[in-house]
Amino acid sequence: MKAISAKVTPGLNLGAIMISSDNSGAKIVKLVSVKRAKAKKRKQVNAKIADWVKVSVRKGIPDMKGKVFDAVVIRQKKSYRRLNGERIAFEDNAVAILKDEKGNPKGTQIKGPIAREVLERWPSVAKIASIVY
Repeated sequence: MKAISAKVTPGLNLGAIMISSDNSGAKIVKLVSVKRAKAKKRKQVNAKIADWVKVSVRKGIPDMKGKVFDAVVIRQKKSYRRLNGERIAFEDNAVAILKDEKGNPKGTQIKGPIAREVLERWPSVAKIASIVY
C-alpha cells in the first residue's frame, strides 16, 4: 500500500462498531481484522485512516447481514496529526465497502466527508465521495 502523508494515530480496535457510509446496502459493520498490518508478537493490531480492513455486516439489507467484506476506513473519531501541524478528528468512525481486491468501491456514492489521506491511498474510493476534508 502507498504511504500517506500524516502521522495517523490508530483509533479503532478489533471489534469496533462503525457505520458504512456508502450506499452498498450495509448500515452498521463490525471491525474483524486489519489487512497488511504489522504488529509485534502477542500484540493486537489497530486500524487507522485509509487502512484496508475486513468488516462483518451487523445491520443492513438481509442478503448482506452476517457476511464479511473488505473495506477502507474513511473517518475516525480519534484525532491524528497532519504534517502541516493541524489535527483532524471526525464525528464518527466510518468505512466504505470494497467489491474487489483492486480497491474498487461496492457503492456508487459516499455520504459525508472523507479524509484527504484516503484520496492519496484509494483514489477510486475518493472519486465517489461528496467532500474530501
